[in-house]
Amino acid sequence: MRNKVLIPEIVVSAVALVILANSVRAQASKQQSKPAAIVNGIAISMAEVEQALKQAGPTATPLTELQRKQMRQEALSLLIDDILLQEHLRRHAPQVDPMEVNKHLRELEQGLQKQGKTLGSFCKETSQTEVQLRINLLNMLQWSAYVNQRLSEQEIKRYYEENKDFFDRVSLRVSHIVLRAGLPADSPDRRAARTKLETLRKDLVTGKLDFADAAKKFSQDSSAASGGDIGYIPRKLAVDEEFAKAAFALNVGEISQVVETDYGLHLIKCTDRKPGQPSDYTKIKDEVREFYIEEIRLGIIADERKSATIEINLP
Repeated sequence: MRNKVLIPEIVVSAVALVILANSVRAQASKQQSKPAAIVNGIAISMAEVEQALKQAGPTATPLTELQRKQMRQEALSLLIDDILLQEHLRRHAPQVDPMEVNKHLRELEQGLQKQGKTLGSFCKETSQTEVQLRINLLNMLQWSAYVNQRLSEQEIKRYYEENKDFFDRVSLRVSHIVLRAGLPADSPDRRAARTKLETLRKDLVTGKLDFADAAKKFSQDSSAASGGDIGYIPRKLAVDEEFAKAAFALNVGEISQVVETDYGLHLIKCTDRKPGQPSDYTKIKDEVREFYIEEIRLGIIADERKSATIEINLP
């Protein structure tokens, strides 16, 4: 699970994620190292992962080794997602006219001039070359064209109705017990983790064990120290979809069956529910559209992962 990655007021667009990941790849590709992962034959170097951590900025307090390991895994996951998204777009998105890229580059340059900046200084600030910037603009335009083919008023409204809990700002307070186990889903480590959690769940639901005590003893996550509590989460985009879906199906006090995410295997307990406030679609339609676009992106990546060949070597 992307451990409680809270969403901002405006959701981070897929474009921004593409630009970040491509910028990281451009900076790190010059360095040689053992691959952190290989995705459909495309290597991601250890240097790329470290560069992604640098671009995320410093933390408020020094990280423990476990926390740093988790951050490296998050950075690697982002880079893997970018490769899968770009492969999907190459197969399914419309071709972009190079003249359109030039047009947007000129518009960017004009905007920078008004701020007293140059294209060169912008590239330096964002850790990319002008060539890489052109590639990023091409990716951005290709993504925009792909998404616009799939958006309609009817589809956006349907998405709103299906996700009323999210747009009404309903939130759950949840705790979890997670056992880390790498992919693929049928690996011996994952099978062993599932068996252990299924046994543990029996003791939890019968009252033989307290959930918080069990989390402190068994959970392989920084939340273990607080009894597995990760606070309040919304229905979408704060944690992995499978985790959120299982959590929101629970009543207060209930414990889920074993839930699998890329992060590991979880038992989830709902400890509180806040009802939020009823939303008005006509007032938040643009916001709904942006979230739906992000849902499309996540869906693409999830589908691509099912058929992708991913070898992870990150220690």
